[in-house]
Parts: sequence; C-alpha cells; structure tokens
Amino acid sequence: MRVVVTGATGNIGTSTVRALADDPAVTEITGLARREPGPGAAREADPGGTGKLRWAEADVTDTDLVPLMRGADVVIHLAWLFQPTHRPAVTWDSNAVGSARVFDAAARAGVPALVYSSSVGAYSPGPKDRAVDESWPTHGWPEAAYSREKAYVERLLDTFETANPACRVVRLRPGFIFERQSASEQRRLFAGPLLPGRLARPDLIPVVPDLPGLRLQVLHSADAGQAFRLAATGRARGAFNLAADPALDAAELADLLGARTVRLPARGVRAALAAAWSLHLVPASPALLDLALQVPLMDTARARDELGWTPRHTAREAITEFLEGLRTGAGRDTPPLAPDAGGRLRGHEFATGVGRRP
Repeated sequence: MRVVVTGATGNIGTSTVRALADDPAVTEITGLARREPGPGAAREADPGGTGKLRWAEADVTDTDLVPLMRGADVVIHLAWLFQPTHRPAVTWDSNAVGSARVFDAAARAGVPALVYSSSVGAYSPGPKDRAVDESWPTHGWPEAAYSREKAYVERLLDTFETANPACRVVRLRPGFIFERQSASEQRRLFAGPLLPGRLARPDLIPVVPDLPGLRLQVLHSADAGQAFRLAATGRARGAFNLAADPALDAAELADLLGARTVRLPARGVRAALAAAWSLHLVPASPALLDLALQVPLMDTARARDELGWTPRHTAREAITEFLEGLRTGAGRDTPPLAPDAGGRLRGHEFATGVGRRP
C-alpha cells in the first residue's frame, strides 16, 4: 500500500506518518510539506529504519499534485494553515481552495481512497450536557475563520463523493489535539510570544477560569495518528468523531493543576482577548474562544465500533504532556514543530507581526 500524506510535518502529520511506518501493510509513504524537514524528522518518523518514507516539497495552493498522487492507494489530507488570523483571505486560499485542489488532484490521479482531517470545529453549536454523533450539522460557527473553512471543506467533500462514487472517503473529526512535542508550535499559533512557557507549572497556576460552556474534548497526537492509519488501511467510510475521556471542564483542569476555579463571565474574557488580538499581542482571535465555548460534545462510539480505534492516552495525559512540553520548549525537527522557530528570545515572532504572517 502506498500512502500520500499532505501536511506531513505538522502536529497530526508527524504522528500519522509514524503510525503508517509501523504498519506492515504500508510499503511506501510520501510526505508532502511546504518546507522539507530536518534529518531528525525522518529518523523519528521511521525509527525502525524501514525506508518507507520519502519527503516532497509541495504547497497545496500552487504545486501540481497529480504526479505526486498518481499510483497512490490512499491520500490523507492534513495540510492546514491556522495563521494569520488577521488576514483570513490567506488561510482561505490555503485551506478551502487548497483542499479543493487536493481533492481534484486525487480524483484526476485515480486514487481509490481519500482520508480528510476535519474537526470538531466543523460542527454547528451544540450541547455540552450530552454527546452528539456524526449526524450533527456541520455548518460551523460563521464568525471563526477556522470553523467556516472546516465547514466549507465538508461541503467540498459532499460534492466530491457525489462526483467520485468509486472513491472511499473518510472524514475524521477530532477534538483538540495535544502532545509534548506540539507545545512550541501551539504556543506560537495560539498564545504568541508573550506567554512564558516555564510558568506552565501546577504550582504557579493558582486559578482556572470557569467560563460558561467551557467543556472541551481533547486527544493525544499519537492516538490521532493511529486513527488516520486505521482509516487509511481499513475499509471504513464516512465520518468519525475522535476524542479521549474525560471531557475537560474547569473543574477537571483545576484538579489536574492543583488549582481552584474562579467563575468569570465569558463576555469579559472575550473582550480582553479581543483587545489583545487587536493590538497584535496574541495570535488567536476572539472568535476561536467563541467557537470553543459552543462546539458540542462528541460521541466517539462509531470510531471505536467501526474504525476499531481506542485511544491509549486519556485527555488528562495529553494535557499533562502538553504542559510539560511548554515548560521545556519541546518540539520536533520539522519547520512547523521546531522549538526555535520563533527565533532567539522569540524575536522572529514579534518581527513578522503576531497574527499577521503564516
């Protein structure tokens, strides 16, 4: 089996490539990325030295992807641009238009299976007191660019499936994905250069804000990688929710950190985040907070029953690893995950404009 993976050097991509390399059914992996990773990435992605993995520089917005996909048994589409939040046309071009180019190339190359990384963010606002299955509407939250783009790509896939009925299509909708090695990237993407990672210690976090609607599902990146491997190598079709237990609310996070909860109004927290975002002090837009407070809880029974997927890490373990990674500046030898991508004293992050550049 030959598998092509877009976005192979990111948080989900590195874990997916490693899971595929460990699978004897997979004989060749082509990892596509905008920037080729360092030598350590190949050793980490293929620790057994199987020689299955090769890298190819490719940008989903302008590279001719058909030759790279021709002869593949599966294409796994993970490439996604989170920044710049201040220039939504840039992320739209990469995420919405880029996904359309990936799907078109897969069809033209005659690839028999397509696996796409959707998200809990594609769902319309939903309940926090019960879990919804994959039939919940995927219209997203229109004010958040990330959600708009994820919902739009779901519609692109609807059209793709109608036009290409012979192609097996799988949509995985994970919750928030964390691991130790993703900490530096996620700090740059969402918190920005002003967050001191060394302070992410339980003894230095006395309180956790208790916001209305703050109840999130997360999973470990390695478990996400295994889900994409199962989707690629199996026969499953359709949509699958991915998340680990337990769902994390303020009480769970406070218990994890040995802190106490403080009830805060969502409006006040949002106003503070909006001000910081407008001043380019943080890269995450306030609409992302709105999205996090409104996404539904997901029922993962279908992934366990039909995909054969069971997470090995709990949600608390994933967050604990992530916090450890923040403290130590952890990362991987790929451009997105590199711990020193922000430059010395994070000067590159300030110089390029927080939230202004990819």
